Amino acid sequence: MKAAVYTGYGSSDVIRIENIARPVPGPHEVLIRVRAAALNPLDWRLMRGRPPAVRLLFGLRKPRLRPGRDVAGTVEAIGANVSAFKPGDAVFGPCVGALAEYAYTKESKLVLKPDAVTFEQAAALPVAGSTALQALRDYGLIARGQNVLVNGAAGGIGTFAVQIAKSLGARVTGVCSTGNLELVRAIGADRAVDYTREDFTRETQSYDLICDCVGNRPLSQLARALQPNGVCVIAGAPHEMTTAGLVAYLILPRLASRRNGRRFRTFIARLSTDDLAALARLVSRGTIVPVIDRRYPLEETASAIAYLEAGHARGKVLILPQ
Repeated sequence: MKAAVYTGYGSSDVIRIENIARPVPGPHEVLIRVRAAALNPLDWRLMRGRPPAVRLLFGLRKPRLRPGRDVAGTVEAIGANVSAFKPGDAVFGPCVGALAEYAYTKESKLVLKPDAVTFEQAAALPVAGSTALQALRDYGLIARGQNVLVNGAAGGIGTFAVQIAKSLGARVTGVCSTGNLELVRAIGADRAVDYTREDFTRETQSYDLICDCVGNRPLSQLARALQPNGVCVIAGAPHEMTTAGLVAYLILPRLASRRNGRRFRTFIARLSTDDLAALARLVSRGTIVPVIDRRYPLEETASAIAYLEAGHARGKVLILPQ
């Protein structure tokens, strides 16, 4: 089968499409014929191998993992102990190596795809949708009637965060670039702020909850925009990050929390089938609509990852292997 692989660390030139053996599912695994896969920042961060400390975890000379975490497709084969799925079922969820004609993952990670949800929509959900949902619900403790700001509202996580916050009864302000103002309003934001012309941290308006999807603001600035006892959930990392910056990203929010009553949270989403099913139900009802920017064939994976790395994607970027 054809699959995208990393041949080293560096620019998108290190990504190749190679013929590799089709996986054979283990006893508790499911083999999926990939219909759509979604990119995430981890794909280009692994490609770059920055900060260098990540190479200790993922491989010294090249990433051990193949790119792609979000998959949607049909069950091709199942392991001997799999009982929840059968060949032909439409499924979606997280896996490793989704940018391929076939991918495999554990039975426990997959959810049946509702008929009302397309394969492309399902592929967009796992990482970005779960991150947005958990940032607002579990770490932000969002409540109806709150003023919520989403920084990076036009990105993969941000487009979900705006819609989920609205569905939970919040008044939503979305921060984005000039060219994305119309999009952010169209997905439900009550107000769209152009960061090239306005600084939301210097306005008189303050917020009960900030969902920061880009990590491009110092905590001191974010604190200015928070209500007393407000919460800022940092769901995205800065584009460029050193090893020291990574440590600071993980530790400083905890140290800054509770100053003047304001709280800061960082987290990495833990994908659960309950959350994936909940997100799929929201899509089925039309409550949220995954925003899909571009679609690429598998052969153009390198170009797709380079586009995502450039930082201007609106919503999700998909790979369609077949």
